[in-house]
This record gives sequence, structure tokens and C-alpha cells, in this order.
Amino acid sequence: MPVTLNPYLNFKDNAREALEFYHSVFGGELNVSTFADFQSAEDPADSDLVMHGQLDGPGLTLMAADTPKHMEYREPAGFSVSLSGDDDATLRAYWDKLADGGTVLQPLEVAPWGDAFGMVTDRFGVTWLLNISGTGGTTGADAPA
Repeated sequence: MPVTLNPYLNFKDNAREALEFYHSVFGGELNVSTFADFQSAEDPADSDLVMHGQLDGPGLTLMAADTPKHMEYREPAGFSVSLSGDDDATLRAYWDKLADGGTVLQPLEVAPWGDAFGMVTDRFGVTWLLNISGTGGTTGADAPA
């Protein structure tokens, strides 16, 4: 099996809602397991929370979980999730769905390197960077991180 890097997002009691939202954005197959499914709830209030969720879609894997009561939850900070490619229609559709109920930080528009680029924080507090390869010959690798 090749090495794969993919985001694993942590939430405070709303991972299922977030995963269902991302499933509506990206499609694919969503699998969710609760703490109760693995008899792993230290606090009965954690039983129905997500212990592990995984969304496998075309070209992406996104994982997420709730933070159980005995662990400290930290708001997302210091990272972004990046989507890039040359499928303009697909990436713009992702953008529109991620922006719904979120906050646009940088509008999705042509950037100095010739690609369309934008930043949005979705309704769950996760910041996304989208880069759509343009005709300028770049692949988005020159995009700021």
C-alpha cells in the first residue's frame, strides 16, 4: 500500500453533521463508527459521538472524529485543507457548497499565477484553499500555502 496523506479533522460533538455535510459536498462513500460501536465510551454521553468517520470520494479521503469529554478540544487553527486541479466545474461546485453558511476569506478569482484561487472557512470552522489550474501553464504548485 502506498503512503497516503489525508486530513483528519476533530470536532466537538458535531463530527457526524460535518461528515454528512462534506459527503453532500464531495459525494463518495461515507462510513461512520461511534464510540458505542467499539465499546470505547469512557463517558456514557460519548456513546453516540463519532469515534471515526471516513469519506472516500473521487481523489480524496477525509477523516473526522468527535473529541470525547475526557480530552481537550481545540478549535481548528494553523492549517488549511487544499483542493486543486483543472476540473473547473467540479471545483467551483465544491467552492459554492463549502461557502454556503461559511465565510469567504479570499474570493475565488484569477490569481497572479494565472489560476483561479480562493479561500473559504466553512460552517464548521475548517478553512479550505481552492486552486483551479488556468491556462498560464501552472499546476497550482506555485500557490501560497
